[in-house]
Amino acid sequence: MVATGGDWHGGKMLESPEMPNRRPGFGKPGRGHFGRRYPRRYRVGALDGGAVLRDQWSMQEIITVETQGQGLYEITRDVAAWLSRAKVETGLLTLFIRHSSASLLIQENADPDVQHDLHAFFGRLVPPSDTPRMAYLRHTNEGPDDMPAHIKAAMMPVSLSVPVAEGRMMLGTWQGIYVFEHRDRPRRREVVAHLQGARS
Repeated sequence: MVATGGDWHGGKMLESPEMPNRRPGFGKPGRGHFGRRYPRRYRVGALDGGAVLRDQWSMQEIITVETQGQGLYEITRDVAAWLSRAKVETGLLTLFIRHSSASLLIQENADPDVQHDLHAFFGRLVPPSDTPRMAYLRHTNEGPDDMPAHIKAAMMPVSLSVPVAEGRMMLGTWQGIYVFEHRDRPRRREVVAHLQGARS
């Protein structure tokens, strides 16, 4: 959908002065640091409840998460903070974790026991590879937590889609967004946030 120096919409190529004439990249991530945004502007006339939406935007950013071992790490506030700066009224937010040993979840954020129980359940379901009942595993040269981490990541989502309305994620009252870390040692995880939306 992207063409050099402009964007395609409805079969017509339109100029996009806000989009760099090169392949987008990301800023150097760090703790609490966000990558660079690359808005793509479309001159369209979509209807949303009777309002004409003149600009549609596509934005991307990397959110880094410092984990300290297995468990769930909530990133709802980080995502909401970036979303508020994007100033998009309505759209769709996609989150994608760039790793094969961690996952993304939407889960209850009211009671910490929920996160504890989820961690305990998957720990029992897929124990370390050095336990007797996991002796069939062959990929064990990266530690007893590595192959179980890949199995858990195959069982749980690595991407999420969240609708956006009035500039906010349409999460339920008790829903939060989590990175589920499956490795034992501290890691720096990267979550790509992609927002497709419109400004009224």
